[in-house]
Amino acid sequence: MKKAVLVLVAICLIQLKAGAQTFPTPEMMMFYTTSWTGDRFPDGRPMVPDDLLRRVVKLSIEEVWQTLRNEGYNNQYADGWKMIHPDKPFAGRALTALYMPRRPDVDKKILERGHSEGQKGSANSWPIDQLKPGDVYVADCFGKVVDGTLIGDNLGNSIFSKSKNGVVFDAGARDLEGLEEIEGFNACVRDFHPSYLMETMLMGINVPVTIGQAIVMPGDVVLAKKEGVIFIPPHLLSKVVLNGEFVTIRDAFGHEMLRQGKFTPGQIDSAWSDEIKAAFLKWLDENESKLPMSRRELDEFMQSRTW
Repeated sequence: MKKAVLVLVAICLIQLKAGAQTFPTPEMMMFYTTSWTGDRFPDGRPMVPDDLLRRVVKLSIEEVWQTLRNEGYNNQYADGWKMIHPDKPFAGRALTALYMPRRPDVDKKILERGHSEGQKGSANSWPIDQLKPGDVYVADCFGKVVDGTLIGDNLGNSIFSKSKNGVVFDAGARDLEGLEEIEGFNACVRDFHPSYLMETMLMGINVPVTIGQAIVMPGDVVLAKKEGVIFIPPHLLSKVVLNGEFVTIRDAFGHEMLRQGKFTPGQIDSAWSDEIKAAFLKWLDENESKLPMSRRELDEFMQSRTW
């Protein structure tokens, strides 16, 4: 514990020396995500595979939530959203931004430093300039809706052109009709309001944030669905996806067996007998083309757990 504190202090001193509070160093982001051992973006965020992002969006919130709870991650879910397209879930890598109520002296210094380092325009556009394909812009703006509209249709178009993805804002948005016209774009916000963004200031990009009841680290995987948003630590994404896909496969098999009358609900819902396991393996062979993962992945997964 003492060693970890000393490491954090050392990293913070490096950041202050470099003048990088608004844009944390890759070393600081690596500190936040030490459990991730795979590739990273130049900014330090974990680079989870695109294939897993495409697969996780097909899972239910409940399947993801249960796996995270089993791993001891109890603060990853936030609800109470208004979603532009509730029937179109989306997933991606979190690029986070932290906003606070405006204090003129601090806001002035942040703008001056940002502009001196090459940032353009108002600070609420800076996170958008950092977006990469597959990112989800996740902003903590302390739940502000009136005068807390982080984007309208102009910035919405800019976000989608860079990320080809959506946003999650603990804040408001404006120009709903214009945002609806951006094909492929989606957003979870607290509400919509015609006001402009006022009396806020950007305090950090790619820093830890709280979104409702959840904590979000830069690079977390965002899964947004109509019932809520869940934030998956990147080192758990593969386990989350495989667990969820296996439950889906197991349920599909069970439903088919029940429809055919081969087994009773009591048999399917309890620990499987050798007879059911044999039927399941045979069913997998017959339906291999319909599996969401490769057969090799599935076989390795089944060897590691009781099914």
